[in-house]
Amino acid sequence: MIHKWEEMVTKESSCEVDVWPHLQTLTSDVISRTAFGSSFEEGRKIFELQSELGALVMKASMQIYIPRSKFLPTKTNKRMKEIDQEVKAMIKGIINKRVIAMKAGESINDDLLGILLDSNYKEIKQQGNSNFGLSIEEVIEECKLFYFAGQETTGNMLVWTMILLGQYKDRQTRAREKVLQVFGDKKPDIEGLNHLKVVTMIFNEVLTLYPPGVLLRRSVYEETKLRNIVLPAGTLLQLNTLLLHHDQDIWGEDVYEFKPERFSEGVLKATKGQASYLEVAHVYVWDKISLC
Repeated sequence: MIHKWEEMVTKESSCEVDVWPHLQTLTSDVISRTAFGSSFEEGRKIFELQSELGALVMKASMQIYIPRSKFLPTKTNKRMKEIDQEVKAMIKGIINKRVIAMKAGESINDDLLGILLDSNYKEIKQQGNSNFGLSIEEVIEECKLFYFAGQETTGNMLVWTMILLGQYKDRQTRAREKVLQVFGDKKPDIEGLNHLKVVTMIFNEVLTLYPPGVLLRRSVYEETKLRNIVLPAGTLLQLNTLLLHHDQDIWGEDVYEFKPERFSEGVLKATKGQASYLEVAHVYVWDKISLC
């Protein structure tokens, strides 16, 4: 991606680059490889279909709602149904290949799908009942979620990171110096990434100021008691990430300022000991919040 940008700049003394399409491609490729590994090309096709479906859903949500209109044979509804069926068929095909390989005793791929299927297989085997674990349909939905939950949120985070580092050149310089100190001209690796504290602080601050997921909903499956509050089964909890991250009582009066150093001693110190920070920018969601 960066090489493409460099080529654009060499043709002219300067140029304007719309980074968003490039970052969309980058994050979708990363998720495709992470989720499906060797089935990367199939994963990319699934992403393209999911993106089209997402655009159609957004378009439908902005129109006047007519009860049961989703059952009408409109052009949009037909296309949405076609995409859904095609995505499910493609993911099911990948899963079936993996299941056959697992039963044949072949080694498990270390991508997300392989880990998910392996865990599911072990749970069913341990319980001795196929009613335990996830069904194929549930595994398919989890695979679809990898994209919806991770691609756009990660892309948004990267865009805001670039914007803020463009505004605060001193932080950009510090981050660059640290990266060069750790890697130099070497290819980045996991061990080195763990030493990029300055970059981690910057990402945490970006997610605080501009969380990609402004709302987080969770359903209570069984009656739960939180001190003197009883939440019946079926209760829908809605957490407003934006309000939580902009609360001056938790973060201080400088909550609206770009200050990555507030995370220099970890999240708890940044929030005055209150676990009230939500990271919603990756494939999975880490709920770091105390409802008590």
